[in-house]
Amino acid sequence: MASGTSTVVSPYCLSDSMTRSGSRCSVSPAFAFASLTNKKPGSCLRLHEKSFPAFLKGRVIGDRSRTASLRGRKAVTCSASSSSLPSALLFDCDGVLVDTEKDGHRVSFNDTFSERELGVVWDVDLYGELLKIGGGKERMTAYFNKTGWPEKAPKSEGERKEFIASLHKRKTELFMALIEKKLLPLRPGVAKLIDQALTNGVKVAVCSTSNEKAVSAIVSCLLGPHRAEKIDIFAGDVVPWKKPDPAIYQLAATTLGVEPSSCVVVEDSAIGLAAAKAAGMKCIITKSGYTADEDFLNADAVFDCIGDPPEECFDLAFCGSLLEKQYVS
Repeated sequence: MASGTSTVVSPYCLSDSMTRSGSRCSVSPAFAFASLTNKKPGSCLRLHEKSFPAFLKGRVIGDRSRTASLRGRKAVTCSASSSSLPSALLFDCDGVLVDTEKDGHRVSFNDTFSERELGVVWDVDLYGELLKIGGGKERMTAYFNKTGWPEKAPKSEGERKEFIASLHKRKTELFMALIEKKLLPLRPGVAKLIDQALTNGVKVAVCSTSNEKAVSAIVSCLLGPHRAEKIDIFAGDVVPWKKPDPAIYQLAATTLGVEPSSCVVVEDSAIGLAAAKAAGMKCIITKSGYTADEDFLNADAVFDCIGDPPEECFDLAFCGSLLEKQYVS
């Protein structure tokens, strides 16, 4: 392999061990997730040569194993074991279950601002920057503190807090109307992975900084009542601190009665990743429209999406493989 080139790897081979010449050798998934350069939905990971241990460079590894469709590219394969499963699979909502931010939440914020005649518009790029702040009320407050409060906004801190709450309430109503019309679809593979978890007795929860009603609407309308009744929701102001604080994930683990170290989180953002890792959990990133260029070096895995067959990127067995041992890079 020439310097700077990359090899495509089946996502199923990113377990804690790989087979080489009859012996087993531990390989950190940190190697595998150092760089994701293929932007096509459902694509496999691309590993830069410098990320491999010396003995892996230029080699095809393993014997009998599953390999993703590589469209003619050379594949690195391995033996993947899934003897353990997570105790709980925890999903972020926006950007993970549904890519809601640009055409859902942003539009609803702008419609609310327009109704109140505030003279405020959040364009696509600006909203991408604002997403670095967890929580809609916190986002509006930070924006107005920086750019100046609208003329129609009250002057006292207490009244401004009520003003923000009223804006957020209306924004949530508008957003829920979008969800109920099913104008925003589930991301590929979400329903599949949740079904796999529920079928295998793995607890499932959604942990989000968004309003609880908005999250419940997404789960109920898009995943259906038969799944929704089995999924716990931790959202909005259920904790005093929003992501990147780990409080939402700590609450989920405590309420579900599971150890944080036995949980796998699916997130799409750097602040969500920080929250999951601070809670002591494994975290898989599925990139979304606004987060593709964020820093995910601390993630246990990075994919474009979960994916449905034949474009499946990972499944429940892969989630379990992350828990088989504590990886050391």
